[in-house]
Amino acid sequence: MTENDAGESAPKKFPMTRGCPFSPPEEYAELRRLGPVARVDLPTGRRAWVVTGYQEVRAVLADPRVSADVRHPQFPALVPGEQEVGARTRPFIRMDPPEHTRFRRMLLAEMTVRRTRRMRRGVQRIVDERVDELLAGGPPVDLVTHFAHTVSSTVMCELIGVRRADPWFRRITGTLGSQVFGGGASTAQGAAEGIGALSAVIDGVVADRERAPGDDLLSRLVTEQLHTGGISREELVTTLAILVVAGWETTTNQLALSVLALLENPGLLARLRADPAAFPAAVEELLRVLSVGDSIALRTATEDIRVGEHVIPAGEGIIPLLASANHDESVFQDATTIDIDRQGKQHVAFSYGIHQCVGQNLARLELVTALSTLVDRIPTLRAVAPLHTVRFRHEGIAFGPEQVLVTW
Repeated sequence: MTENDAGESAPKKFPMTRGCPFSPPEEYAELRRLGPVARVDLPTGRRAWVVTGYQEVRAVLADPRVSADVRHPQFPALVPGEQEVGARTRPFIRMDPPEHTRFRRMLLAEMTVRRTRRMRRGVQRIVDERVDELLAGGPPVDLVTHFAHTVSSTVMCELIGVRRADPWFRRITGTLGSQVFGGGASTAQGAAEGIGALSAVIDGVVADRERAPGDDLLSRLVTEQLHTGGISREELVTTLAILVVAGWETTTNQLALSVLALLENPGLLARLRADPAAFPAAVEELLRVLSVGDSIALRTATEDIRVGEHVIPAGEGIIPLLASANHDESVFQDATTIDIDRQGKQHVAFSYGIHQCVGQNLARLELVTALSTLVDRIPTLRAVAPLHTVRFRHEGIAFGPEQVLVTW
């Protein structure tokens, strides 16, 4: 095979659908066997390169010649209009340094391990309140709507300083629950309307904090960044909106799918009940195995880039497949197994390099707290319906179940 003909004979259509909800699409294994890169056809009519090997995915994500800027002509948007919406709203996750660096540093200061630890009691309170409501209402209940969504949306609201008693709380959570923000299931108009609706609410919260700042992330950004000229009002509102959406949607899907995976794995569930200290390791494996944000890292080559035996020409789109990297058998033996004793290589569920998820510390805290509390307080938790009847969102920003009905 020559340098530039990887997969050219018959490019596969992308995205691909999972056969098993707890594993990547079956085609990924075949793509890895053929080589670390392949050409695919996107729903927009464009072609792009997918990168499938663990080492190659990390190398591409760390390569300064690979751009996240949504404005590149061949940016590998997955739905028509996605690129236009991104170019107009300019989310920081679709920027390159030095623009991206400015926003990332601003948020990382609020997302350190130390600051996240201070949120531990708050996250525990949020989870306990949701479990209290589950127990009071009684089974059956949909864990997606009544647990995963409410926990993750409440955590994101409290992160920016909006408590449940705050009048803005219902407006933010209501907007999150009623809008489509992206992914293959959305349209450009729908995604734009979703971000616009949330931004309008966030703008109102910013105005409130300008009048009466408190001790919270939003107030600090208003006083330390907005009022000093470090960021414009539009940039602040857009950044907060993207932060809330990203943290809410990915964690909602990861949490709901993790519960479903544990209910389908009674041996692991029994071990975690007997040894709650194993939950952090279990969460890391669930993040790796499930990889709900598989194709979030959309990129474009700014120069010719060699990946393995192939060259990706300058200007062409690249999609590093995080789920494929996390299931690379040359790195993770028996990759589909949730092995909480696994040692060695680190997963890339939170991406890698300068665009690695800024909220990963909070996501880990949220997942460990929610899963361990649910298992501890509802020890007889079980699924109502068999796995093959559960419907999944294959075309959202993050993969996950539409509904998880449980009883106890």
